[in-house]
Amino acid sequence: MDERKHSVLIGAFVVGAAVVAIGAALFFGGAGFTGQRDKVVMVFDGSVKGLNVGAPIALRGVTVGQVTDIQLVLSTERPEIKMIVEAELVANNLLVQGQKLGRGAMLDYLVGNGLRAQLNMQSVLTGLLYIQLDFHPESPVTAAAIDSPYGQIPTIPTELEILRRTLQSVDYAAMAEAGQSIVTSLRTFVEDEDFLALPGELRGTLASLARAGSRLDDSLATLQPELSRTLGSVGDAAAGVDKALPALNAELTAALVSLDEALRATRDAIGGLGRQVADDSPTLQQLGATLREMSRASRSLEGLLQTLEDQPDALLRGRREK
Repeated sequence: MDERKHSVLIGAFVVGAAVVAIGAALFFGGAGFTGQRDKVVMVFDGSVKGLNVGAPIALRGVTVGQVTDIQLVLSTERPEIKMIVEAELVANNLLVQGQKLGRGAMLDYLVGNGLRAQLNMQSVLTGLLYIQLDFHPESPVTAAAIDSPYGQIPTIPTELEILRRTLQSVDYAAMAEAGQSIVTSLRTFVEDEDFLALPGELRGTLASLARAGSRLDDSLATLQPELSRTLGSVGDAAAGVDKALPALNAELTAALVSLDEALRATRDAIGGLGRQVADDSPTLQQLGATLREMSRASRSLEGLLQTLEDQPDALLRGRREK
């Protein structure tokens, strides 16, 4: 009895597992039990190695379909091969706000607003690819001329594809030729007689500079004692002037005092004489002229004394304007 119950339980478990598997296949193979699918086509002109049938199609990380077929199309007009990738998109995964559009109109609206397809890596370890859908409004709408009943999503190259195309467009032969020309020019320049003679001329120039520097050092060594003696003489002369100036100042002061006393005495004498001699007497006029000269001489001496007090080195260097 227990064995019969055990067998029934095992059978029920197997049937339940089969039902779940069939339901999952129906759900993930479509857009749920009521899912609707739209066929689209994408054309790639680069390698699609790693992209297999069944590869997912994602819109900003959300799976919205899968690859159903990959075809190669060889053009007879020019040597090129295009890879046509057919896919099914799950329309029920996309909710649209605003005006409701039909399926074809919705795809045209998305493409017109920058919807593009691009190959991306699923895993670095496996090298498998998937198709990434995203909006690139700056890219032009370049639909390939193919015969297909399905709507087409334009494609853009990946960064690696752009780099590969850039490297392929480089003219390596021209670069190598230019490099060889540069090497040849350098070799010709280095082997030129003028260039080979340059080190000797440079050594001669450096030797001449060294000799000129040595002569300059000798001249400076000779001039240094004379310059020192000259500066010493100037210093001694200045010191002598500094010592003589106080005595000279005292003598000039005494002379001015004596002169002032003589002038006062002369004025007194002339005053007495003037009272005894007529105003138009020649003697009186001569005395007056003499007094005026003595006054000017006194003022000159006073000016000299003031200059020496303000500028003690005026006798050596001359009077400086204030």
